[in-house]
Amino acid sequence: MVFKKIITVFVILTFFLSGCATHNRTTSTVGPVPSSSYSKAVKNQVTSAPLLEVIIPVFDPGLPEDMSEEEAKEVWPELRRAEANRFALKMKDALEATGKFGAVRVTPDGSATGDLYILGRIEASNGREVAMEIEVVDISGKRWMEKSFEHEVSPDFHRDQRNKGLDPYDPLFEKAAAKIVEELGDHSLQALSDLQYIADLRFGTNFSEETFMQYMETRGNIFSLVSKPSDDDPMLARVKAIRVRDQLFIDSLQDNYVSFSDQMNESYLMWQEQSLFETQAAWEAKKKSMGLALGGVLLIGLAVLAGVSGSNSNSTGASAAGATGAILGGLAGASLLSKSFKTSEEAKVHRDALNELGQSIDMELSPRVIAFEKQSVELTGDAREQFAQWREFLQKIYAEEQTPDVQL
Repeated sequence: MVFKKIITVFVILTFFLSGCATHNRTTSTVGPVPSSSYSKAVKNQVTSAPLLEVIIPVFDPGLPEDMSEEEAKEVWPELRRAEANRFALKMKDALEATGKFGAVRVTPDGSATGDLYILGRIEASNGREVAMEIEVVDISGKRWMEKSFEHEVSPDFHRDQRNKGLDPYDPLFEKAAAKIVEELGDHSLQALSDLQYIADLRFGTNFSEETFMQYMETRGNIFSLVSKPSDDDPMLARVKAIRVRDQLFIDSLQDNYVSFSDQMNESYLMWQEQSLFETQAAWEAKKKSMGLALGGVLLIGLAVLAGVSGSNSNSTGASAAGATGAILGGLAGASLLSKSFKTSEEAKVHRDALNELGQSIDMELSPRVIAFEKQSVELTGDAREQFAQWREFLQKIYAEEQTPDVQL
């Protein structure tokens, strides 16, 4: 009995003491935070970087200046011009996927206003190998980087059913986007914020150079911020309001670039698949020849290899490639690229589609009427022409505005 009482008292004391310990551990500090603690907290805060708006002009197709040169034989001009639009859109998609930028817009040229510009040039594209040069320049005129990117498509890419409908060139743009994000990290938050301010001021110089150049100094092609107008400056507010309309106009162009890429998608993916087989066959033949001129046996071998490549695939594009290879096996892979779509009616449809899309580097747009501040303008022609007409219209609106602080 005595033993039971001792155990009971022990349990009660243990519970009491543990309760006290628990109470002491969970006691929280309340009341105002000392200034020293507040300073430390502010220092530890992570300030997010401003999201730069990116402009991607349609790529330079990389066409030889003299199309009669030997180099020109490796290029299908109409296809390259169509690719110039497609590559710009692919670069836009890759940058957006990083989540590190604000609005990313494809434009007809580099005259649009943004914080960062991605200037691209196609260096090679034959279905197997693709290469492009990327130059990154900010609105202040400073060059961030200039670098070439290359990608080689695996010979088995199109045979893998999981890749059906995918663009084998996508890794090229992903590599370029990753490098641009890396460059972004080399700039301070203040420098990035200043770029956004310079963008507004440089947009303003389109309408009143004397008003907005006073806040910047130039050294060569480099713009530096020397001061800022007041927050309630009516001229800056006016320009910002017009710039919003300009951004909305450029946003409206994005659907056209997407539509353009969608139009060429089926034909383009077929061309990539067919060309991969052909260039692979030519490369294998060249490798086996050890630098010697291709003899009659190797010509036949090239034709057979191209035919086998097509017959082993379930795709219509690959079958067309096989038939093409059998007929044109003695020709170099580069010349095959421009002629291969002539071998069947189905292939001819795709070839003609790509030729038509690539007739001009600028997309042909339907005429449209845009209203702004009780005035309207009809825009006609291709994307570049309509963009130029739009900018002239904005300048007219600004010039006719007698009181800059009128609310829009």
